[in-house]
Amino acid sequence: MSDLPNIGFVGLGIMGRPMALNLLNAGYSLNINDKSRSRIDVLAASGAVVCDSPMQVASSSDVVFIMVRDSEDANQVVLGQSGIIHEIRPGSTVIVTSTISPDSVRNIADRLAQVNVDTLDAPVSGGEEGAKKATLSIMVGGKPEVFAACLPILESIGRNIVHLGPVGAGTIGKLSNQVIASVNMLAMCEGLTFAAKAGADLPRLLSVLQAGTAQSWALDNQAIKVLERDFAPGFMVSLQQKDLRIALAAAEELHVALPGCSLVHELYKSVESEPGGGGLANHAFVRALEKLSDVVVSADA
Repeated sequence: MSDLPNIGFVGLGIMGRPMALNLLNAGYSLNINDKSRSRIDVLAASGAVVCDSPMQVASSSDVVFIMVRDSEDANQVVLGQSGIIHEIRPGSTVIVTSTISPDSVRNIADRLAQVNVDTLDAPVSGGEEGAKKATLSIMVGGKPEVFAACLPILESIGRNIVHLGPVGAGTIGKLSNQVIASVNMLAMCEGLTFAAKAGADLPRLLSVLQAGTAQSWALDNQAIKVLERDFAPGFMVSLQQKDLRIALAAAEELHVALPGCSLVHELYKSVESEPGGGGLANHAFVRALEKLSDVVVSADA
């Protein structure tokens, strides 16, 4: 019989499904719940136990992961009528890997503490590819001893795992990541749009840019997808916008100016206005600049 803790996982979307599968592959018993039956079936076929509600997940788990879309969903999963809080056992831990507002995650932690349950906020970065390869970066907030106890579990889904402070610190770290990544996206797409309009050989140019001072994660991983017109989602525009709204709201409370982030958020609205635009990959940001510049950024252009 395994000495490993029983793991619960609520939210089996683009990121959650491969994360949950990696936990299964690491040998953990997994209790799962999601609104989508098709997502559940994929994990059930690999040995996960299907639960009818987050509450049922919690009743059979020592550690429960939450990977849902936004603050409202996270609050419903934890505190709603069939939420985790109603059946979770004292001494358990909830790990919120969703990117939600700092206030929401702190409120969830406070409510769970009342029933003797610990919380880690542990939002992830690395996109669908990182989730599949278990190479996610994970920014964690919570008690140091709870982080230490859960670190072996987190190492099943990520590679760069850093404890940043108390509950809420992980979320602040992830929002900082999103601010930086969004402005990098703007820079990458602006540079490619400029070069496309000037008639440059974009594939050849890209190979040079990736070896120079312009090098970035966006340039290394997303620029080629822009040139190939591959906008299949690894991280959707709608989710990028959700994260930017949270970051901008937090910045407003802190009286911090985020002009670059604000500009990206506004330009993304042009992509969102397209039919199905919110479901495109976040590097579809380039389409906003293409409209303004009357050019298509493509390897074949």
